[in-house]
Amino acid sequence: MKSDIKDIKLAAKGRLRIEWAARDMPVLKGIRERFAKEKPLKGMRLAACLHVTTETANLMDTLKEGGAQVHLCASNPLSTQDDVAASLVKHFGIPTFAIKGEDHKTYYRHIGQCLSLRPNITMDDGADLVSTLHKERQDLIGNLVGGTEETTTGVIRLKAMAQEGVLRYPIVAVNDAYTKYLFDNRYGTGQSTIDGLLRATNRLIAGSVLVVSGYGWCGKGVSMRAKGMGARVVVTEVDPLRALEAVLDGFMVMPLIEAAGIGDIFVTVTGDAGVVSQKVFAKMKDGAIVANAGHFNVELDIPALKKLSKSTRKIREFVDEYTLKNGKRIYLLGEGRLINLAAAEGHPSQVMDMSFANQALSAEFMARNYKKLENKVYPVPREIDEKIAALKLAGMGIKIDRLTPEQRRYLKSWETGT
Repeated sequence: MKSDIKDIKLAAKGRLRIEWAARDMPVLKGIRERFAKEKPLKGMRLAACLHVTTETANLMDTLKEGGAQVHLCASNPLSTQDDVAASLVKHFGIPTFAIKGEDHKTYYRHIGQCLSLRPNITMDDGADLVSTLHKERQDLIGNLVGGTEETTTGVIRLKAMAQEGVLRYPIVAVNDAYTKYLFDNRYGTGQSTIDGLLRATNRLIAGSVLVVSGYGWCGKGVSMRAKGMGARVVVTEVDPLRALEAVLDGFMVMPLIEAAGIGDIFVTVTGDAGVVSQKVFAKMKDGAIVANAGHFNVELDIPALKKLSKSTRKIREFVDEYTLKNGKRIYLLGEGRLINLAAAEGHPSQVMDMSFANQALSAEFMARNYKKLENKVYPVPREIDEKIAALKLAGMGIKIDRLTPEQRRYLKSWETGT
């Protein structure tokens, strides 16, 4: 079995961490137990390009138990947990191609090695796997019956492909499930981004001016958690509705170029490119800390920062100090990669339980229904969303009310008024 990981000797540590995460993933556990009996993915070859974390390992085990032949590669050069990759290879027998800190060339070589499986189903986080298939490995597309996509950035790319008529097979937008983005994006990103900031810098959040660029669900989560730790939060936006929402949620809202002069810590979560531009970097005060929690590091114009600088040095793990020509210093965290995975461990397993339950059930949906689907981006079926929410509540020991027959009839009727 071919794999490319850092060190197989790390496997024992990875196995224990995978077990720890599994304790808080009861929904995925239930799916894994059913998959082991029913084998809904039997005969399917599944290539996954995801963050190689403890939670992902539990998802891979679930897919394998469901009968799929699985290959895994990293969806970000800095997000791999090397001990988890080692355990996947040694204990789970899953070919894995991922090394934390891999360079650009290695990253795409790993994607190519993952695709050597000649997959029937793809599972992506950011759409790099799908993009590579469409650009460089069109010879494999005839094997594909469908795919799933984990994150906002990937869904944006896939919908653009579908709009242009170049998407060659159907894909389920897992990110758009309620049980994904309302919890993973908001509570997961909120907590794990702060965790990454603290691990990288050990700076006090309370009293700091923390600038959040983007007030989607991820931005809402980061803003909420930063406020809870005592930060003075500034939100920057281009969408008037989201900007208004941020104002009414109690945050200061202003253009990023204005926030640049007052911010102590900057976090981008927009999903777009060039958000922190050369002009913004130039206006930042001495000692500003800059991090990205969006999927790709293009949110920060790092080449522009290099042009402004006369020297750079790594002052702490995951902290690069850029000294500008005017003497000011700017601290870039995690090379501009996802700070919650570059410097920390990503989202808590309780949240990823729902996200990866969506992945597993969406893969099953695709395997069962691909003959009926067109080459489009599909939402997660509502019944899957509701089932996951119900299972999560049950796993937490929480019960809720049920509608009476009379209430159901009332909600479907129009005759009854005041």
